[in-house]
Amino acid sequence: MLKSSGRASALAIAIGLVAGQGMAQDAALVIGNENYRNADDIRAADDSRLAAEALEKAGFRLRLGGDMTTDKMRALLAQHLSDMSGPGRSVILLAGHFAHSGERTWLLGAEADRPDLSRVDAQGLAVDTVLRIAAERPGGAIVILGTEDRKIPLGRGLVPGIGPVEVPQGVMVISGDAAEIADFTAGELLQPGQSHAQIADRARAQDLAVMGYLGALAPFLPPKDTPQQAQGATADERRAEMDQAERTLWQSTREIGTVAAYESYLRRYPDGPHAAEARRAIEEANDPVARARAAEEAMKLTRDQRRQVQRDLSILDIDPKGIDGIFGPGSRRAIATWQAQNGHEATGYLTADQRTQLAAQAERRAAELEAEAAKRQAEQERQDRLYWEQTGAAGDEAGLRAYLKRYPDGLFAELAQERLAVFEERRRAEAQAADRAAWDRAESIGTPAAWREYLAAYPNGAFADQARARLAEAEDDNRNKAEIEQAQKVENALGLNAGIRRLIEQRLDALGLKPGRVDGNFDKDTRRAIRRYQTARGLPVTGYLNQQTVARLLIDSL
Repeated sequence: MLKSSGRASALAIAIGLVAGQGMAQDAALVIGNENYRNADDIRAADDSRLAAEALEKAGFRLRLGGDMTTDKMRALLAQHLSDMSGPGRSVILLAGHFAHSGERTWLLGAEADRPDLSRVDAQGLAVDTVLRIAAERPGGAIVILGTEDRKIPLGRGLVPGIGPVEVPQGVMVISGDAAEIADFTAGELLQPGQSHAQIADRARAQDLAVMGYLGALAPFLPPKDTPQQAQGATADERRAEMDQAERTLWQSTREIGTVAAYESYLRRYPDGPHAAEARRAIEEANDPVARARAAEEAMKLTRDQRRQVQRDLSILDIDPKGIDGIFGPGSRRAIATWQAQNGHEATGYLTADQRTQLAAQAERRAAELEAEAAKRQAEQERQDRLYWEQTGAAGDEAGLRAYLKRYPDGLFAELAQERLAVFEERRRAEAQAADRAAWDRAESIGTPAAWREYLAAYPNGAFADQARARLAEAEDDNRNKAEIEQAQKVENALGLNAGIRRLIEQRLDALGLKPGRVDGNFDKDTRRAIRRYQTARGLPVTGYLNQQTVARLLIDSL
């Protein structure tokens, strides 16, 4: 990713088209380190002198050095920076032994002696420093790096050669073989009228690597005959040329799109036709929320990716007010909360790095929650089995009812219900016809009033114990009714479609929680499986889904 850096200065685009203005000060820095005291020579580094001559002939103010120590390279770089005090173009050519670590690269001084990561700044010129200086002229700077595959002893943490570099906005970087880059600089680079994109095409045709700015609108060097045309121009022609220069500069400014580029335009044209737009762009760039919004929009997140972000926030106990893939006010507040917790600017808009960090945190937390759930479930199952052995395992009705009272969704709940059914059938066979008919009537009505009516008529009837058990269950249900109704409303508000419901049932089934048929229809088996899941994970046990339960269930499914 290219990032902007460096303070603003005037763009050196199309300046030769403006009649009546002073010429730009083009500046070039060329360093060719051929002879190393403690490494093989870079044989073609001295070819950079040919490139230096061509640059000087093309009108660049030249700073040239060869076989330089690190201190001398830094001094020459400082002189080059002083040459860049006004508008113009800049070319920096560095040839010699390079070493890199991660995204940092150094041109090693001729005195370098087995530098390691702790000492390389004292024995080399940092390329990122060079690039920041080049960024003083966004849209008008080219950095060229040349080397050869020669042996050089290096210490820990360093790798020979040119590594990946972070290129500032508006800067082009060309790299390759030292001889090839010298020839390219002396020839193809300095052809008048070429845009950066055309220069890049020519460089790649010679097997050179190109990174950074690839503007296709304005030439790096103006067309060869522009100055002569300007000398004898009429007032109208000069005005037209100045308008064209302004348009060209604005096109390039928008193409670069950095604060430095817009400030450069305003210095040249403070009252220009695009001045208001330039100031607005700077204001938006300096607005952290606007920057963050632009960064998020650049990711072009899909609906599923947005849903994943909401799921990640929910896993971290930050409520996005829905897992629907729509970033409304609730999601924005949740993102801002997460950003504040993690030391980021709380804009409510995610960057790519923040999205990666959020996903990693959620994945780690999800793993922790699953480990906790597995431990809790193992303990619950141990207690369940122990209680079964002490109650229902004996097979008597009292023991079975005691087990179901404590573990209505337990490991042996289905078995206990099957065994109780045997007792009921036996009582049916033994009960007198009137008793049995009264109980069947009470069961068909299925209300507490019907069961009480049966007990009033048959307090010692064959089904009296069962009637009392039904009443106890109803009382429990009444106590939980308000909670269940609220849980139903919460689940309905989630708006789960049939596909998501099937995913949930598949997840419950994979966990061995017996949700019944996987068809997207939440029946009593599904509700029991949900209750078992909630119990094992320390969630509110309702048998109905809320946002937190869905986020946990779909951890491996979205």
